[in-house]
Amino acid sequence: MRDPSPARVVADADVLAADLLCGPDSDARAAIDHIRRHSWVTLVASDHLLADATAVIADLADDALAADWRARVEADCEVVDHPAGDHPALASAYRGGAQQLLSYDTELRSARTSASLNRHMALSIRPPDAFARLFDPESLYPVVEDGEYPGPDRDPRA
Repeated sequence: MRDPSPARVVADADVLAADLLCGPDSDARAAIDHIRRHSWVTLVASDHLLADATAVIADLADDALAADWRARVEADCEVVDHPAGDHPALASAYRGGAQQLLSYDTELRSARTSASLNRHMALSIRPPDAFARLFDPESLYPVVEDGEYPGPDRDPRA
């Protein structure tokens, strides 16, 4: 298990699928592109979480696109392990030291869930549109890195 960091982010399976399938103007794409633009921000996911997203993509699109996406996303994220029965997104955040989780699941984002989780870990669970609006890399950078914020250092479409 890693030390928690606000620069480590988990995207739930619904957000990962929406990033791919809903196009360049989607909230999911805007949120995940923030992560892709900065080498010091890490997308964290377990194999179970990636399998869930792959299944959603295969169901909504096709198996070939899902397989291609899976190969690409595995190269773009840090894969962590967790027990099979755990909630894939929550366990990915816990095991991967992520302090931010993006999800469309309203139950996961509820006050009750937040209160329960905050006894065990510091985790902010937001919908992608809120993350895209509120993510401020310039103010986060000095918290996790040394020096002045250098600006985005990667092309999110590369």
